[in-house]
Amino acid sequence: MDMPTSPGVSDNCRRMSSVLSLVGDKWTVMIVMVLVERPRRFNDIKRTIGGISQQMLTRTLKALDRDGMVSRTVHPTVPPQVEYALTGLGHSLAEPLRALGAWAGAHLEEIDGNRLRYDLVRRVAPDAGR
Repeated sequence: MDMPTSPGVSDNCRRMSSVLSLVGDKWTVMIVMVLVERPRRFNDIKRTIGGISQQMLTRTLKALDRDGMVSRTVHPTVPPQVEYALTGLGHSLAEPLRALGAWAGAHLEEIDGNRLRYDLVRRVAPDAGR
């Protein structure tokens, strides 16, 4: 049976999807968790996170700024210093991210064991589980 859909429902799904793709991105999670401590400059964020390219950090910070989760302050120095900070909306995102991190930490051993068992079964019988 087909569910009736209206243009508003479809539009809301697309909008929700774009928000979830940003907040579910690993770099967004890491940036928010770094900024929850205090405002930071670009290179401080990059150094603290490690492994993120300058382009990806720039792209993610712009997306977070656009969505109102991060504020960008340019200090009138030579050269200009730019500082990033979480807004109220960004701080509200940090709460569920902490809960998700706690869940992941509490289940790491179980997940590692499940992955190991899964991989061992697939090596022994590659067609198993299909």
